[in-house]
This record gives sequence, structure tokens and C-alpha cells, in this order.
Amino acid sequence: MLGPMAESQLHLLKTKRFLPLLITFFLGAANDNFFRNAMAILILYRLAENAGIDGKLLVTLAAGIFILPFFLFSATAGQLADKYEKSGLIRWVKLAEIAIMLFGAIGLILGEPYFLLFVLFLMGAQSSFFGPVKYSILPLHLEPEELIGGNALMASGTFVAILLGTIAGALLILWNGGVWIVGCGVLLLAVTGWLASRHIPSAPPANPDLIVSYNFALATWRILRLTAVSQPIFLSVLGISWFWVVGATLLSQFSNLARYTFHANNEVVTLFLATSTVGIAIGSLLCNRLLRGEVSAKYVAFGACGVSVFLGDLWLSAPAMDSFTGAFRDIPAFLEDAQTWRALFDIFGVSVCGGLYTVPLYAILQSRTVDGERSRIVAGNNILNALFMVLSSLAATVMLTNGAAVPDIFLAVAIANLIFIVLFWRLR
Repeated sequence: MLGPMAESQLHLLKTKRFLPLLITFFLGAANDNFFRNAMAILILYRLAENAGIDGKLLVTLAAGIFILPFFLFSATAGQLADKYEKSGLIRWVKLAEIAIMLFGAIGLILGEPYFLLFVLFLMGAQSSFFGPVKYSILPLHLEPEELIGGNALMASGTFVAILLGTIAGALLILWNGGVWIVGCGVLLLAVTGWLASRHIPSAPPANPDLIVSYNFALATWRILRLTAVSQPIFLSVLGISWFWVVGATLLSQFSNLARYTFHANNEVVTLFLATSTVGIAIGSLLCNRLLRGEVSAKYVAFGACGVSVFLGDLWLSAPAMDSFTGAFRDIPAFLEDAQTWRALFDIFGVSVCGGLYTVPLYAILQSRTVDGERSRIVAGNNILNALFMVLSSLAATVMLTNGAAVPDIFLAVAIANLIFIVLFWRLR
């Protein structure tokens, strides 16, 4: 039997004010990761060698190219989302996605790596315009007591979409005719997402008299100042940004963790992704269950501490695997070793605690902001998220360059996370 909060949460899936939103965002996240991973695999295994370029460098560059538009366009996107009707903006953004994915399909078929990087930049731009309206529209269609549940379902759906898109991109792109399959697939997902967006209820403009500044530097500075006006909002933004530091670090190191620490093949990377996705989904849904619809940060510290505990144990479990030799292990061989189950449990634990940690912060951000400023504050959140992720990527790169093992990165994040928790609660 489902409890009352679970019933309330699942009830949102039957409503026209929420389900089209969820489907639209789910398909968008799936499409992004479908194309990005397919492109990365294609460059690494085919295009780089044929073109005589460094595939690892190009793929690393690609991550930065995707994040760059968040710095350039988030401020403008936040202003537009506050000034204009939000459901209409979503449909325009989804139309842009169709055009971008058409270019993406052409790039895949032609096998032009630099053209694909240009498409990736356009995808980042599209995502930067999508973000502010995505999170600012939820409070307009949900009751205050539904915000935790709605954000929990959004978080769960997003991570499931990321997993499915990532796996599909890796599996399909190297098939015979894979570039055509992926090219048609990204177009189909984009069109389906646009059709779903047509059913999103309208959301009147929050601040129609707002004068939009297209000077991205000035606009970015103004939005960051707006984000810092309210302490609860600013702390929520900092907390969300830190969550993405932890999450991005973990996800970006799965391939290295599998290959260099556990001597496993790409199948195990998929297993890590699946474990993480299930954990995030469970943690997000559990958060709503515990809070019973209350918008509160009471479990944030618990979730954050759990992240450090499980990351620390993942570091402790790793040395026993360093001496493994022989052929790279597939999933059955990987699971034969009891020690690997500990690592999977740690990844699952980090993800569950991450869900407990981040869902309330998004709900606080949405509920404590006024309608006329909400989209710009979400844009400010996106800018800081991107900044934090770039800095964490640079830090991980420096550690690896200086001889650190992959588990050492997790230990560093675990310690930094504890320091962040202390500073976070002192600021409160």
C-alpha cells in the first residue's frame, strides 16, 4: 500500500498541469545525453584516428564547449523567462532543438568532428535558455505542498533520462548504420518533445515590463547580485552548485574508476551509471516521503554527510582492487568479487544521499523567490552551477596530472564536502 505522500506524489503524473512538463523535460535530457555520448564515442573510436587528432583532448574540450553557453546566455534567458509567457518560450526552445538536432544528424553522417563541436555549442545554448523556464514554471502549476514531490519526480526523471540517453548513444553509434540510427533518433526525440510541450498549460508573464539587457556581462553581474540578496535563496544556490560539483566529479570519473581501479570494461561503466541513477531516484522520492510535502532543509545536512561517508568508504575499498591483473572484466566477472559489491553499495549510497540533499534546495529556491524574479534567480543558479563544475573539473585534472589515483579524487571531494557543510551551516 502506498502512503498518503506517495499517493500525492504519484497523483501529479495524472495531471495535465505536470505530466506534459515532465515528459518535455525527460525527452530533452534524454536527447542531450543521447547525442553527446554518441558523438564522444564516435570521435574517440573512429573520427579522431581518421582525422589524425587527439580524441581524448577533443572530448575533454567538448565538455567545456557545452558549458560555455551557460556563462554567455543564462542571464539573457532568465530575463526572457521573467518577461514572457513561459509555456510559449518552452515551445520556441523545443523548436530550436529540432533545428539543432537536424544539424547534429548531418554532422554525424558527414563525420566532421569540428562541425559536431559547433552543434554541441548550439545544444549548450539551447539548454541554457531551457533551464530558467524549466524550474521557474513549476511553482506556477504546483501547489506549495506539491513542490517537494514535483521536484522529486523531476529529479528522478532527469537522471533516468540521462542514463537511458547515455546508454543508447554508446550502444547504437558504432553499429552498422549507427550514425543514421542516432541521427534519426535525436530528430524523433526532439519532435516528440515539441509535441509534448504543446500540452503544457500557459503561465502568464511574471514581469512583462522588464527591460531586457543583452549585455551578457552586465546582465550576469546583475543577476548574481539579485541571487545574493536573500540569504536562504543564496545558500540554496550554493548548495545546489556544490551538489553538481560532487555529481559531476563522480559521473566524469566512472570510466576511469572502472578501467584503472577495478580493471573492468565499459559494461561496468554502464552498471555504475545505472546504480547511480536508481540511487538518485530513490533518494529524491524518499525525500518527499520524509518531508511529507513540507518545504524544508531539515534533511540537507544528513544527506550531505552521507555523501562524504560513502565517498570515503569508496576510497577505502579501492586499494584492494589495484593489484588485479588479467583481461578487463565484464559485468558477470566484476560481480563475482565481493569487494566490488562494496563499491556499488557506496555509489548507490552517495546517490541516495544526493537525492535527499538536492531536492529540498530546489524547492526552497522556487518557493522563496517572487514570480517576477524567479527565472533570473534560476539563471543565476545555472551560472554558478557551471562555474563550480568547471572549477571541479580543473581540480580533478590537476590531481590526475600530478599522479593522484581516481579514488584519491573521491577522498578529496569527501573532505571538501565536509568543509562545505560546516561553512554552509555557519552561514545559516
